[in-house]
Amino acid sequence: MNAEAKTTSAAKTYKNCTELNKDYKGGVARSSSAKNKGGKTKYKPYVSQALYDANKSKDRDGDSIACEK
Repeated sequence: MNAEAKTTSAAKTYKNCTELNKDYKGGVARSSSAKNKGGKTKYKPYVSQALYDANKSKDRDGDSIACEK
């Protein structure tokens, strides 16, 4: 048996916001304290630092929420 502990699978990196929003309608926030800079959103973002980090290139306004709607 391998002595190394197995970690959970890496967070999924999405091709674009359309693909990410199919799974997470409100986008993905880095933390629950992230505040949207773009105004009112329709959906609440899913909070996951690992998922946000894997998709942070999609956070165009730099508010720690990727692909918010």
